[in-house]
Amino acid sequence: MHTNHVMSTTPASGTPSGPPPLFALGTCRHQPACPGANALDREAAHTVAAHPEQGWSLLCNGVVLFDDTGELLPDGRVVAPHRPTDLQTQAFAS
Repeated sequence: MHTNHVMSTTPASGTPSGPPPLFALGTCRHQPACPGANALDREAAHTVAAHPEQGWSLLCNGVVLFDDTGELLPDGRVVAPHRPTDLQTQAFAS
């Protein structure tokens, strides 16, 4: 995914300016609606574009899901890869 737009902040508010998010909340047309990008089960949303050759998929809620289980949320936040085996490793390390 490539964009030439550079995000900037407005001095008065300190909030990002630029184009609106690609996916706005409530745009899912599935029944029942897919979980939002901030929901704990956000990975359960429908896939709208899959690029396995590049290692990522775009979900209905605007989340970019990577093959290593990392995520890029629509607001630009990054979720580090998280695997069920990570919890087991931590449990045995104590």
